[in-house]
Amino acid sequence: MLKLKRNLLSVALASATLMVATAVQAQSQPADDAPAPTQESQATELDRVTVTGIRAGIENAIETKKTSSSIVESISAEDIGKLPDLSIAESIARLPGLTAQRVAGRASTISIRGLAENFGTTLLNGREQVSVGHNRGVEFDQYPSELISAVTVYKTPDASLVGQGLSGTVDLQTVRPLAFPERVISLNVRGEHNSLGELNDGYDDMGYRVSGSYIDQFADDTLGVAIGYARMDSPGQAERWESWGYPSDNAGAPGAFLIGGSKSQASSVENIRDGLMAVIEYKPSDSYSSVLDAYYSTFDKSETLRFMETGLAWGGGTSLRNAVIEDGSVVSGAFDGVRPVVRNDKNTQDDEIFAAGWRNEFTFGPDWTAVADVSYSKAERSEMLLETYSGLGHVSGTRTDSVDFVIDQGTGLPQFSYGEDYADPSNLVLTDPAGWGQAGFIKYPGVEDELTSFRLSAERSFLDGIFSSVEFGLNYADREKLRKSGFEGFLRLPNGALEMAIPTEMLTGNADLSFTGIPGMVGYDIDRVLGLYEIDQHSHQDIANKNWTVNEKIATGFVQWNINTDLSDAVSLRGNVGVQVVRTDQSSDGLIVPFGDADNPVPLSGGDEYTDILPSLNLALGMPHDQTLRFGLGQQMARPRMDDLRANQNVSVDATQGVNGEWRGSGGNPELQPWRATALDVSYEKYFGGRGYFSLAGFHKDLQSYIYNQTVAYDFSGYDPREFNPDSPIGEFTTPQNGEGGILYGFETALSIPLDLLWQPLDGFGVITSYSRTKSAIDPLGPDGGDEPLPGLSEEVSNITVYYEKAGFSTRVSQRHRSPFLGEVQGFGGDRQKRYINSEDIVDFQVGYAFAEGTQLQGLSLLLQVNNITNEPYREYFPDAGGLPRIYNEYGRQVLLGASYKF
Repeated sequence: MLKLKRNLLSVALASATLMVATAVQAQSQPADDAPAPTQESQATELDRVTVTGIRAGIENAIETKKTSSSIVESISAEDIGKLPDLSIAESIARLPGLTAQRVAGRASTISIRGLAENFGTTLLNGREQVSVGHNRGVEFDQYPSELISAVTVYKTPDASLVGQGLSGTVDLQTVRPLAFPERVISLNVRGEHNSLGELNDGYDDMGYRVSGSYIDQFADDTLGVAIGYARMDSPGQAERWESWGYPSDNAGAPGAFLIGGSKSQASSVENIRDGLMAVIEYKPSDSYSSVLDAYYSTFDKSETLRFMETGLAWGGGTSLRNAVIEDGSVVSGAFDGVRPVVRNDKNTQDDEIFAAGWRNEFTFGPDWTAVADVSYSKAERSEMLLETYSGLGHVSGTRTDSVDFVIDQGTGLPQFSYGEDYADPSNLVLTDPAGWGQAGFIKYPGVEDELTSFRLSAERSFLDGIFSSVEFGLNYADREKLRKSGFEGFLRLPNGALEMAIPTEMLTGNADLSFTGIPGMVGYDIDRVLGLYEIDQHSHQDIANKNWTVNEKIATGFVQWNINTDLSDAVSLRGNVGVQVVRTDQSSDGLIVPFGDADNPVPLSGGDEYTDILPSLNLALGMPHDQTLRFGLGQQMARPRMDDLRANQNVSVDATQGVNGEWRGSGGNPELQPWRATALDVSYEKYFGGRGYFSLAGFHKDLQSYIYNQTVAYDFSGYDPREFNPDSPIGEFTTPQNGEGGILYGFETALSIPLDLLWQPLDGFGVITSYSRTKSAIDPLGPDGGDEPLPGLSEEVSNITVYYEKAGFSTRVSQRHRSPFLGEVQGFGGDRQKRYINSEDIVDFQVGYAFAEGTQLQGLSLLLQVNNITNEPYREYFPDAGGLPRIYNEYGRQVLLGASYKF
């Protein structure tokens, strides 16, 4: 199995290569009295450094990093539609100090410098974007890499950057057609195969990706048009195993961790994403330019999940025999009296995103420019979560089973041997086999997010002095996010029946669960079987709590002085100093659920207004031998999570307290103010003639405030106490509150270098590597909340890519590593849950050939990609049970073969 060494090896490689490269470059520096190059030699030199392919993308990204006034990381497509990864999230996750969390086997959300996705902000062409998720974090797999030309990640605050986050700001950029010298038409097609095969009937293990782009210029290059389309039809397959937990206070093996319950699952997902990008750029003169850009995508997912769920230590009425205990855990044994639940579930998710912006730039003489920009974005998500159950018989019956188990000590993955045959449909009935009070469940949650913004700004340039210009402006944004639970209901068999035979005509192919020792289980057409049930609408306070609206009206004024001056013949100074003033007017509408009575909720509204003043300073000191020393200092903020801002409340009276009881409540807090921090950044960068660089950066964030749940005194005056009569309207309310902060600090180092700088025979080879280490002194649950780690924080993150490109042939292998962290996933019932996620190393490989100009096939490129080549599992664990596995998922490797043609 291919495993690239990481961490200390990456750092050692970076340091050794840097020293050699610096020496080589120093030897190649021209003497001070060398003759000036002639015009002919300059032309020759320009021809010599023209690059394409992998190196073109690398060098464009290096140029962005080098010339920026702030500390940034960048990705640039080697050509239109040719970012190397399947998702823009995977490309972003390779940048220094950034990493991705996998969702259903795909990189999705991004963590910047140890802070979860809700601490960052995502822009598209400089404008803040909405999200289909439950909070602020953008799911980057919604954006096809084929439609994105570049990505810039701002790690330090910048007064002119509106909508920036506390951890960082990701700006996705589409093409500008007038930046191209001629018409470009590009077509791409790739076939895809998942190595796990077809785990469920009706789902293919083959898929495809197609994309096309058209870029052209008209009217003497004053009008440019760009249109791009990308479609993905991608199979997702997964072999999943999940444990309910490991109780040590069990009767079968007291004091030893014993598996409480098990889920052996075969998942098949159909992912269909369509993305469309369009840009119209108009520049009739040097005094006016206009860009209208639009982006639209739909992402439809349909998952069939067939699995056996069995209560073991927590099964109710089960007993353990033949237990073998090693290192405090039961590693093998047998359970009697089990009642497995044979589940055929289906989940669908339909996402839609639209974003458009119109930017107009005016130039008034040599010194003044002004910009007017208006934008709109909207995101919608509709889901269906469906569960259906079958089993040996109703819980009141006497039919149970026995199961032997052996747990692999390396992976924690168990192997089961059941006494009954669950692949035989005559052995099973539709029923409530475990006594859960239902034969299935269905729900339809949804999200809507809408944002409108308008920006006016101006810039005054100066010919003399330390400041090259001053920028100032105003941005107004109005955002509304709606979370709705939708309909939820229990599935009941008709006429009160306890069980029903599975209709023969509805049976399909059996699911293969052999990865946990189960040869197979019955599968049936879930959509048709759904029609057999009666649906009993469910009403509960948790359902009412999922209905809320949050509205934010944010006015941002800013002024920034840009610095560009020479301190001496050898030292230059660039950067900016400025301030943002952000006025926030936030409100929320939700429901009060009194005494658990979800059928009679009471409307509730609340909100707050506050102002933040955010100064920032960025300095870049240009030194001899292509070195840069950067310094950043500023005040940052991240607005609260949307679900923390909700106005929902659960209210009751605790009759056990006092003579007449005391008020108790819990819910959101629409008066929450942001996370706020002071950020300090220092970075040293050494560039190698625009072809490579080395960087070493340190950062320190001092959070003056953090948001965590607190129990506070609350005035319940006006609330109906029903049959209770509390002595005082003052009670206790548990809600998110602004509290004490903490510090986050770390360092990151990166190296990108073509190896011919070290030794000419290595021409074509190159290495890109980075390593970051982050530490936290933040108590995310408050000073008295325990030692839970900061969500999203992996102490170590590293990436390494080795590539070769020459004479049309190119290949690269990349690995990204992330150490364990506390993540957030969709848990039971579609709610967001914190989970401890284990370390992972994702390895991708690709090889391609581009036919040279002058040949009959010029413009044609062939490509073979293998993603997750080692089939790295996704693993969650229980920290309080000795790190025993909670979830062990394998998603297989994706193999893609395709071609692109550019003309």
